[in-house]
Amino acid sequence: MTTIFQVLLLIVDIAKWIVLANVIMSWLVNFQVLNLRQPIVSQIWYGLKGILEPIYAQIRRVVPVISGIDFAPLVLLIGIFALRQAIVNNMYALG
Repeated sequence: MTTIFQVLLLIVDIAKWIVLANVIMSWLVNFQVLNLRQPIVSQIWYGLKGILEPIYAQIRRVVPVISGIDFAPLVLLIGIFALRQAIVNNMYALG
């Protein structure tokens, strides 16, 4: 039973790191530290956007962009942390 919970925690942790990588990379692109004309940078950038943009779009339907600040990644990270905590609580409750 704990193996299932460990796999779920691994998936949630990977999701967290993907969102964090997207946030950090967006800052680096916006401050022109990274250049999207470099092939590896653009592949990573568009890969992350392809994964996360459908999720962000659903969140933006509820929480719109306010004064140019997109809260979708923050809301997603809070959801990921809440999901992780729920998994951990159930793992210990079931034993």
